[in-house]
Amino acid sequence: MDFSLNTLSGSVMDFTMKHKPAKLALFLRNSDFHAGNSRFNQLPISPKRRFSRKTMDLVPKIVAVAEKNSKNIEGVSQELNSIASQKLDFAPARRRVRTAFIEAQQQLDHPLFKLAHLGIRTEEWFERNSKGIEIFCKSWLPKQEVKIKAIVCFCHGYGDTCTFFFDGIAKRIAESGYAVYAIDHPGFGLSEGLHGYIPSFDELVNNVIERYTKIKGRPEASELPRFLLGQSMGGAVAIKAHLKQPTDWDGVILVAPMCKIAEDVKPAPVVVKILTLISNILPEAKLVPENHLGDLAFRETSKKKMADYNVISYSDQMRLKTAMELLKATKEIESQLEKVSSPLLVLHGAADKVTDPSVSKFLYEKASSKDKTLKLYPEGYHCILEGEPDERIFTVLGDIVAWLDCRCAVK
Repeated sequence: MDFSLNTLSGSVMDFTMKHKPAKLALFLRNSDFHAGNSRFNQLPISPKRRFSRKTMDLVPKIVAVAEKNSKNIEGVSQELNSIASQKLDFAPARRRVRTAFIEAQQQLDHPLFKLAHLGIRTEEWFERNSKGIEIFCKSWLPKQEVKIKAIVCFCHGYGDTCTFFFDGIAKRIAESGYAVYAIDHPGFGLSEGLHGYIPSFDELVNNVIERYTKIKGRPEASELPRFLLGQSMGGAVAIKAHLKQPTDWDGVILVAPMCKIAEDVKPAPVVVKILTLISNILPEAKLVPENHLGDLAFRETSKKKMADYNVISYSDQMRLKTAMELLKATKEIESQLEKVSSPLLVLHGAADKVTDPSVSKFLYEKASSKDKTLKLYPEGYHCILEGEPDERIFTVLGDIVAWLDCRCAVK
């Protein structure tokens, strides 16, 4: 599940008011609080201070948070709900949970899971990047006898993974003659790293460039046209990857991209400065709870419920450093949109309340690409590939494949 920049800005303001600079002297050391099987990072305290009554009053609230972590996913056993409720801060736990839920996920009544994709060849593997982080990778190739037209490399959104809804999306694209590759970003899905933590957005982009440079050298992928596909935050990753390597991609496809914060929700410069200071001291701290975004992201209620089966997604409060990195990334991207020169396809739901469709229009107008297309889908929400009526999902997938086919035919 991705996030709302409006919600992020509101959370940023709340966090600032609750942790004023005058209190930063308290942030000297970390301590942990255990509640049942869960472990919580407390706000650091001064070693010279005792717990105040106000601090002790927070303990019942922390226990309540632990109770809220208990999952209640419709249609699965108590045992699976118990498995899904465990702490997922680190990759081994996320990998165990994913393995336990594979069968249940495949039985979902969703077009991305129901479609029979006969002959699609899939492979999963792990490899360490230059930072020593183990990254999950996956590929979907067309039938053995089908000549591959091009490769498509995917960048997933904030909190997400390439192993759930995207599995069906990738199979549909592969069925049309494309080799599809995806990775889970560090800190997300099955890759190593603290769950939901982005210490550096640029390093996230560098990891994408590093992994896909290696994949482009695979026997089935070399000498073929190559395209980047980015969704929401992954759209920002794809744009930055293109800006760093302007001639390395034959086209970029962006689905509801995160590339600019609307002026009316931008944090004030002084707020950004304060938060930057705090994030350097408490980078992993979580912001105040955000509103559940399912109603905003999925137009169909039944499909929103199915998103609960994406059990390794990050749905907790956003970590402070992560928030600051996303704010910084959008600011950098906004200042360089005219440098976007690749053939460009931008797809966005016209009723999206998570990432603003007017920002996609802004990107389309600013980009210097000579070959650029913008498609806005009436009444469409944020998850136009996952949460819309079946017919709309097939339409968007068809638009992506048709755009790819046209560019590959030129090649």
